[in-house]
Amino acid sequence: MTAVAGDVADPAHRAALAAAVPDRLDALVLNASDLGPTPLPRLADLPPAALERVLAVNTVAPLALVQAVLPALRDAGGRVLAVSSDAAVAAYPGWGGYGASKAALERLSAVLAVEEPELRVHAVDPGDMDTAMHRAAVPEETGLPAPETVVPALLRLLEEDLPAGRYRAAGLLAVAR
Repeated sequence: MTAVAGDVADPAHRAALAAAVPDRLDALVLNASDLGPTPLPRLADLPPAALERVLAVNTVAPLALVQAVLPALRDAGGRVLAVSSDAAVAAYPGWGGYGASKAALERLSAVLAVEEPELRVHAVDPGDMDTAMHRAAVPEETGLPAPETVVPALLRLLEEDLPAGRYRAAGLLAVAR
C-alpha cells in the first residue's frame, strides 16, 4: 500500500494518486469529505463558493479519481466504495450543501455500477461517528461510536460478493456472515 497525502480536489494530486496505482487495482475507497462552513448554515446563507468547494471535494474529485484509475479497476474487476452519509437521503437543517454533495456522489456511484457491471460499486453510509467533522457540525453531540467500529462493515463490502448498491454500515454489521 502506498499513501499519497494531499487534496483530492487538486488535479495534480489526483494525477499523483493515479500514478501510484499499479496495473491492477482491487479497491478504491472514496473517503475524502468536506463539510463546508461551520456552524452549518441554512441553504439561504450558504455562500456559493463554499458549496462549490464541498461539491468539488465530495462529488467532482471522486468521479475524476475513478476516471483516472478506471483501467486498473477494470483489469482487476475491482470495487469502488464511496463513503456517503444519511444526509444524502434525509433533509437536516444546515446540512443542505453537504447532503446535496453526498446525494450526487451516490447517484454517480449508482450510474457507475450500471455502466461498469464488471466492477462492484457501493455507496455506504457509515452512520454518525466520533470524528472531527461530526464534532464541528454538532459539537454538543457526545458518545458517538469510534470510526473503527464500522471497519467490519466496510470489509464486508470489500471482501464479500454483495451486489452493487447503497448500504448502511449498521445494516451490514447487524447481518451475520
